[in-house]
Amino acid sequence: MPSTQPNIIFIMADDHASKSISCYGAGINSTPNLDRIAEQGMLFNHCYVTNSICTPSRASILTGTYNHVNGVVTLDSKINKHIPNVAKHLRTAGYQTAMIGKWHLGEGSDHEPSGFDHWSVLPGQGDYFDPAMIEMGQHKVFPGYATDIITDQSIEWMQKRQKDKPFFLMCHHKAPHRSWECNPKHRQLYQDDIKLPETFNDDYKNRAKAAGLAKMKVSADLTYYDLGLVQPEGGDKIGLRLIPGHPSFTQRKIPDPDDVTKLRLIDKDTGENFTFKTQEELRHFKYQRYMKRYLRTIESIDENVGRMLDYLDAEGKEVADNTVIIYTSDQGFFLGDHGWFDKRFMYEESFQMPFMIRYPKMIKPGTVCNDIVCNVDFAATFLDLAGLPLPSYMQGRPFTSLLKSATPPNWPQVAYHRYFMHRDKIHDARAHYGIRNQRYKLIYWYNKGFGMPGTQAGGEETEWELFDCEKDPLELVNVYGDPQFKEIVRTMTAELDRKMVEIGDEPEH
Repeated sequence: MPSTQPNIIFIMADDHASKSISCYGAGINSTPNLDRIAEQGMLFNHCYVTNSICTPSRASILTGTYNHVNGVVTLDSKINKHIPNVAKHLRTAGYQTAMIGKWHLGEGSDHEPSGFDHWSVLPGQGDYFDPAMIEMGQHKVFPGYATDIITDQSIEWMQKRQKDKPFFLMCHHKAPHRSWECNPKHRQLYQDDIKLPETFNDDYKNRAKAAGLAKMKVSADLTYYDLGLVQPEGGDKIGLRLIPGHPSFTQRKIPDPDDVTKLRLIDKDTGENFTFKTQEELRHFKYQRYMKRYLRTIESIDENVGRMLDYLDAEGKEVADNTVIIYTSDQGFFLGDHGWFDKRFMYEESFQMPFMIRYPKMIKPGTVCNDIVCNVDFAATFLDLAGLPLPSYMQGRPFTSLLKSATPPNWPQVAYHRYFMHRDKIHDARAHYGIRNQRYKLIYWYNKGFGMPGTQAGGEETEWELFDCEKDPLELVNVYGDPQFKEIVRTMTAELDRKMVEIGDEPEH
């Protein structure tokens, strides 16, 4: 007899912005298979990450705790495999568990996946082509494209599972992480120009200084490697030479020379040459090249999510109806918004995670949730769906009632975010924390380093930002010092203080 407890398939991409999923309505690409999950289930408009960087987000999803509690605060942090996590609870309750794809929580016996009957993970960031993977402690190389391989392994594991027991599968894709290498069959997609975002030319004048200082600009901070280009000869006048695999390759930036007419860029695959008459042409080229590479990697994500859905549906209505299937990303991503690529900041494009969920037994097709949820809530929700008690250590709250379109009167419409990696040597993003409710967002830039090799010394003055997300959804005007918002500042600051007390995070002064 099949179990009455639901199966749970959790599919997570890396750096997938909501606006590059067509059901979110931005209109820049088409993702029919991802849209199927929303059409057959529920789309969340206000799902937020508690720390907009890969490793800490993954730790919060797995443990249901904030990063100051689970100890995974930066990219260099490693998870302690002995602490409890959602997979361990589900396995103890009779679930079959598997983790396949990008792990990024440390390697070695003390940091490998735990709580899983089967695991096969990419070491570190992993490769897009012919990826090496660590399968139950054994190193193997799999020929092919990473997104296809991770899906192949996920489907193979589901095929071999015990059909009379529920299962929990975490399928974690590398794509669309930098350096945005697509399956060769998709290289010809997106020949027309992608529309510039409304805030692409943001001058950061009405914002905290941290916004303008970050080295995440499409116009200045993308590299030859990022854009699939070969560096021509010419030394420093052309740009530092790229050394593939070198730890500092991300610093090999395309120059913005005084005489742009002397710059020649070369496609690494086709040998096509690109020359420019003006600085604006070069800037436009960088944005289009970045966006098209990014969107082409998503094409494989969409295809492979379709394969997962088709496999599940082919098992029959009884199994499909009893399976929770989720698609999300470990955080948001800037797609030229405010002139940026990357993530890290509490600004909306980076802070918001896409989240779609299908569960026919509970969720009405085509529904939308506008309540606030966070990645720290995922583990608690999985346990609640499985009918298991919530462990005392978990700080997240199950949002099962929201899946039934029944918002509890006391649902906390607040999301907390903290980014610890002050001024890392590549992106130079400042440390900050803050909260967002349904109307306002408060950010405190405390600008102090925390535990990241290569972090630069602090010393900058602290700053506050307040945004009216209803009247200023693009977050272009900081109203923190506006006398009209004096009372809002007071109430939001008090709410931030209460949230930090609730979760046990210490404020900075």
